[in-house]
Amino acid sequence: MQAPISIIVDDREPPSVIEALQSLQGCQVATQRLLLGDYLVDDRLLFERKTLPDFVASVLDGRLFRQAAGLAASRFHSIIILEGAIKDIASSGISREALQGALISATVIFGIPLLRSLDPAETARLMLYTARQVRSVPNGALPRGGKRPKSKRKVQLQILQGLPGIGPTRAQSLLERYGSVANVMQADSQMLVETPGIGQETAERIRWAVNQPAVAYDLSDEISPTLPALL
Repeated sequence: MQAPISIIVDDREPPSVIEALQSLQGCQVATQRLLLGDYLVDDRLLFERKTLPDFVASVLDGRLFRQAAGLAASRFHSIIILEGAIKDIASSGISREALQGALISATVIFGIPLLRSLDPAETARLMLYTARQVRSVPNGALPRGGKRPKSKRKVQLQILQGLPGIGPTRAQSLLERYGSVANVMQADSQMLVETPGIGQETAERIRWAVNQPAVAYDLSDEISPTLPALL
């Protein structure tokens, strides 16, 4: 008989997920403060749980990119669970391009797998199922993500190059001027055009991709064909 799967939950997580985990057989749940991620499962899997509204907020304020960089550098196998339904962000006003860019950064650039769940109960089951499946893989054979940037600066430059019209040279100019990805995301178009190599058109395209549009719309009508499985 296999030993129970240990799950350490960050003490800031909502009771709904903790209660769902405690109701499942085959796992032992403990609560403590985690410096990174929300759930450490079987001392090898580090889950970052985000509801769709929180995911949108973290994209807009730049928090997602900082978290993704930390998860990618972790000694654990990091995974993001995106929880909720598209209706949860239908009135958020975020553009589909901003969502696509965030998903590309997390999964392709940082190499972090992304799983989907509908609610806290499914999130709990998904973490347990993942741990059980990973246990079936021979020790040392669990694949890591793709090649990841080794320095914080390289991570920041790769994120910035995901913005429209931004290549390596412009990314360096932005980083040198603003010092961080978060500061670039918060800069308005007038500030951006003061950066060498950034014209008005490029600045407006960056703001269009990152910022909330003036009028909110129903994302379910405009979502890209590549997103339904994720959102």
